[in-house]
Amino acid sequence: MEGRITQLPPQVADQIAAGEVVERPASIVKELVENSLDAGAKRIEVRIEQGGVKRVQVTDDGRGIHPDDLPLAVDRHATSKIVAAGDLLGIESLGFRGEALASAASVSRLTLSSRAAGESQAWRIQLAGGHEVSRGPCAHPRGTTVEVEDLFFNTPARRKFLKTERTETQAVTTILRRLALAHFDTAFDQQLGGKRTSLPAGAVEQRLQAIMGPDFISRNLIIDERRGGLVLSGWVALPTLSRRWADQQHFFVNGRAVRDKVVGHAVRQAYRDVLFHGRHPVFVLYLRLPAEEVDVNVHPTKHEVRFRRTREVHDFIFGSLNRALRDVRPAQAGAGASVGSLAAPGGPPEATGQAQTQTAAAAEGHAGALGRASTTIHPSHRPRSQPGLAMDMARGGGSTLPLAEAIAPYRKRLASKGTPPPLGYALAQLHGVYILAENADGLVVVDMHAAHERVTYEQLKSALDGQGVACQELLTPLPLNTTEEEAEAVEERGAELAAMGLVLNRAGPAAVQVRAVPAQLATGDVAEMVSDVLAEMVKLGTSRELTNRRDDLLASMACHGSVRANRALTLAEMNALLREMERTENAEQCNHGRPTYRVQTLRDLDAHFLRGQ
Repeated sequence: MEGRITQLPPQVADQIAAGEVVERPASIVKELVENSLDAGAKRIEVRIEQGGVKRVQVTDDGRGIHPDDLPLAVDRHATSKIVAAGDLLGIESLGFRGEALASAASVSRLTLSSRAAGESQAWRIQLAGGHEVSRGPCAHPRGTTVEVEDLFFNTPARRKFLKTERTETQAVTTILRRLALAHFDTAFDQQLGGKRTSLPAGAVEQRLQAIMGPDFISRNLIIDERRGGLVLSGWVALPTLSRRWADQQHFFVNGRAVRDKVVGHAVRQAYRDVLFHGRHPVFVLYLRLPAEEVDVNVHPTKHEVRFRRTREVHDFIFGSLNRALRDVRPAQAGAGASVGSLAAPGGPPEATGQAQTQTAAAAEGHAGALGRASTTIHPSHRPRSQPGLAMDMARGGGSTLPLAEAIAPYRKRLASKGTPPPLGYALAQLHGVYILAENADGLVVVDMHAAHERVTYEQLKSALDGQGVACQELLTPLPLNTTEEEAEAVEERGAELAAMGLVLNRAGPAAVQVRAVPAQLATGDVAEMVSDVLAEMVKLGTSRELTNRRDDLLASMACHGSVRANRALTLAEMNALLREMERTENAEQCNHGRPTYRVQTLRDLDAHFLRGQ
């Protein structure tokens, strides 16, 4: 009879299980190095030949394996890291499944040599295709060496799916970089494809520079946040150090490199206001939380995790990164300056409900001032930019003196009072587009539209936040079909949604009614917006969709209401804009992620003109 259930032969079952763990040589390197780290190794040597297909060798100085345990070490589901099912609820080791060595042995020729701490003799076991070939004493220092040769020799079909030697070597390199970033107290010695590199233990900056590049060292923010049992630490690059690909993003949970949708979403949201479209942030971040709060037993490769407090983890990561990025000012982010710690907290002054123009003193010697972009909240509760900065900047405050006389007060202040402000003092306007200024480092070039756009945008957000979120009731409740999970989210968290201006009622097992929406978003596609909000809330435990849509609207308003090219500015107006930038969050980028200024140092200029040579 066809279709009857039969037991798979052991060799077939082994091949299936091995395929879940051993996808390519890099998978073997990952599992073996993690075993070494779990064994307390302080030095790990990795060598591969032909991309790891011909040979992978990992040697460590860890605790080693007792001679009687060698057969168990290469047997499936045999491990020293857990004993009972309850241990899966609080795993602190990198490995725990007891599958790595058995899986590798089933698809290769494997040799395991080890000398346990306290033992006078080392022992070795050899296998081919999962079957033991020999076992006996050998010469080996304390620790373990695993050699995996002729990968997939007994499964040629799988071997055909491997990539070129260069690609497989690059995959191994990526794995080792992640592991090295997670364990600075362990030395790594690598010989990959004829190239040898060493990463000594304890040299944090040297290792970061070797893996992340020198620019990351000079253009990062240090993260160190704690809340409710969660600890987030590490480094995030300034938005100006973004990349086209997401290949320099390293996130670790309790020392384990992971790829997680909750984490990824939180990071993207934190960078949302400051990255150019299509670019990706660069970071090395470490999240620590109680082992029982995270489930690492999700996938055989252990790349994925599941958080018990998904919403809290998401909001904690987002809030920590968002604060760090928003606290950066030109004083910390100037060209050539290494950002070694979090900037002091701060932000633009609170805006009132009515349009009030706050002046920023122009540089000494000028009477003009720069008005803040004022915001009026109309009865419809839709903010409208009053671009005083663009259209009414310091009327009558300009100087008709020749340039040399006009900038004399700034030079006098520079000489008498020491270091000037971070963005310095304006000298001139170039082609009606750029502001040229002088600071302690050299020449500052500012894109005046991009800079004013960011200033205006942040002031609009501040004004709206000060007013709270206004609702606009719908004349007729809008019915909307949802999933059962989304309808339950509305029932459980309706008050939270209402606080964001979105009033929903559950209307059935899989249906809701929309009664009110944020006034600023009332003219958009309400059904699509609500669907997006609920889907995100169910998926991540939280949602920023409403805030994102509101900010998109404000960004558009700020762009259209900011000073345009060919607008002639006086020195007073230019200096007032520089001072506003120094007080504004995210002043390094406009709302679209483009840079707002650049500093050309005197050293660079001297080198270009061969001065002193």
